Amino acid sequence: MAGFKPSEQPVGSGGELGGPLIVTEDEKLLDDLVRLCAAAGALPEVAHGLPARKGEWEAPPLVIVGVDCSHRLRGAPRRAGVLLAGRDEDDPDLWRRAVALGAERVLALPDGERWLVDRIADAVEGVGPPALTVGVIGGRGGAGASTLAGALALTAARTGRRTLLVDGDPLGGGLDVLLGGEKEKGLRWPAFAESRGRVACGALAESLPRLHSLRVLSWDRDSDVVIPPPAMRAVMAAARRRGGVVVVDLPRRVDEAAAEALAQVDMGLLLVPTELRAVAAAQRVASGVQRVLGDVRVVACEAPGRHGNGLPPDEIARLMGLPLAGEVPWEAGLSADLARGVPPGAQPRGPLARFCAGFWERVAESGDGGGPGGGPGGGPGPERAPAPCDGGRA
Repeated sequence: MAGFKPSEQPVGSGGELGGPLIVTEDEKLLDDLVRLCAAAGALPEVAHGLPARKGEWEAPPLVIVGVDCSHRLRGAPRRAGVLLAGRDEDDPDLWRRAVALGAERVLALPDGERWLVDRIADAVEGVGPPALTVGVIGGRGGAGASTLAGALALTAARTGRRTLLVDGDPLGGGLDVLLGGEKEKGLRWPAFAESRGRVACGALAESLPRLHSLRVLSWDRDSDVVIPPPAMRAVMAAARRRGGVVVVDLPRRVDEAAAEALAQVDMGLLLVPTELRAVAAAQRVASGVQRVLGDVRVVACEAPGRHGNGLPPDEIARLMGLPLAGEVPWEAGLSADLARGVPPGAQPRGPLARFCAGFWERVAESGDGGGPGGGPGGGPGPERAPAPCDGGRA
């Protein structure tokens, strides 16, 4: 019998994220799928076959079809986001049915459970391509990495990009202070110290202080909290899933938490003052960063008092053995502006803001950065859900 039926499991009541459509009569499979939907924060609708009412097949963000009911969907309109679930992925009949259904993936439970929870959550959150994630690291102490990170984020937000600025350096003093928002309400890092698994990207963004049209995750100066690597992984993955731009201010020393952040970064900018000692220090920093991140580029910044007498940016990049992302000239009055609570890059015609604007323009033109799309796309045939893994980008 086609059509929806009330499930003994809880199904969509309107207060939760719109969940997938599950099509199965296999009670054990249904119990497993509803449980996985709950883990993803979504409540499903349940049917035994092709829904009778118009739109009920096309509307759900995801359709999970049990192999027991796949024959009832012959002739169903083709749509994206159809998964075929069974128990034996080596069953050739399972793959034939997937092709006939136009399914994008074949799931064998329980092996594919972790992947399916993420796929459900992505679908109900409306996740698209991941954020372009840029990490900023100082080549030596006092190089101005936090200032550059704040300016990059502020410039991205000014141009209409959805932007999230993450303070990945617990000893940096707090990016909310840098942006003049230390008194703004919102969560700081200590609230996420116990995070594990998956953090909802929308809930993350809405919980953070909103400063100058961007969201900021900073440190709480009242706490000596160390962020465990699993929490850094979960939060950074959620930030990327939100899309747009993520800028991360990173420490020079790559500990386990910093390595988790770097694993989520598309491009690293190593800020190196135009002096020989800074280059020597930056080389040591770069060696640690490059163990985790492949794309590291040099940003040369004019050291105070040098005024054109420092090492040429091209020479710094050559000595570092890294590509040059650009040069930030010395900006007179920047320190005074920061002391008065003016955020870095707030002066659109200043050297720092001009560098940041040019950087985002070059990134947009070249298509650099950005990981793979947020959700699996429908290819020429169904794909096997990947085996569970702990590392990599979310």
